[in-house]
Amino acid sequence: MPHMLVRHKVQDFAKWKPGYDAHLPARQAAGLTERMLSRNADNPNEVILVFEAKDLGKARAFAASPDLKQKMQEVGVIDKPDIWFLT
Repeated sequence: MPHMLVRHKVQDFAKWKPGYDAHLPARQAAGLTERMLSRNADNPNEVILVFEAKDLGKARAFAASPDLKQKMQEVGVIDKPDIWFLT
């Protein structure tokens, strides 16, 4: 099964998490299932996420979508996310 890995920094994890959780329907529509959400032990505002992807094409489209970019800005992502697609 393919996966999508995301790493980004947020302004405040406690403020980011509810917005992230509210975006679940968009992730589900893209065929993404969260398998891991971790925080950097040395910087708790750096978040690493791993998703199982049913379809890499849908996952790529979701990652590039204006909706995701807007949501990331709204919830306080403060750097350019690193996104990798894994097989």
